Amino acid sequence: MIPKAKSIGKSHPVALSICSFLQISQSGAMFCFMIAIKKKICLLGTFAVGKTSTVERFVYSRFNERYLTTIGVRVSQKLMPPMAVPGNSAKVQVNLLIWDIAAMDRFDAVVENYYRGAAGAIALGDLTRPDSFGQLAEICSRFRSINPEAALVIVGNKSDLQPPNADTAVEIDQLAQQFGAPAFTTSAKSGENVDAVFSRLVREMGAPV
Repeated sequence: MIPKAKSIGKSHPVALSICSFLQISQSGAMFCFMIAIKKKICLLGTFAVGKTSTVERFVYSRFNERYLTTIGVRVSQKLMPPMAVPGNSAKVQVNLLIWDIAAMDRFDAVVENYYRGAAGAIALGDLTRPDSFGQLAEICSRFRSINPEAALVIVGNKSDLQPPNADTAVEIDQLAQQFGAPAFTTSAKSGENVDAVFSRLVREMGAPV
């Protein structure tokens, strides 16, 4: 194993290591490379939009009906499946460091430190509370002011309780266009589209090869 460190862009420091592994094929043995990287991502949104429940569903495949309050920040990890790299024999495996950040009344140095160094973010609004998407635009702008090159995915959560109406759908689409981000509707309760959101964010962040 050859441990290395690498930065992607100016604001996306990641830990990277390269290890070789032996792959057996019909034509014999050949060496391939597995590139393992860690990337920090943030979950953004105002209070009670389902950030913690989304992390719980993605990382642990579970859902708690009780409201889960986050104080400050809660960090989880999830190892993504290896991805093939077009044009060579290498594969990339991303270890996501998921920062579930509590809703903050003000944007200060503490929040800046939570955001700093993130390669991407999932920004959640609550489909049962359309006003949460108006607040989301300001939160995303603050995040991008710290990490201008970071990838974003816009999410309308709680589709099991309230499918997006026409007005909310337009607002989500406008947010996606404003920040150049894909958009999804999800349900942390049922798991609908939760894995797809994280997988899309990994693709939006790009592979460091």
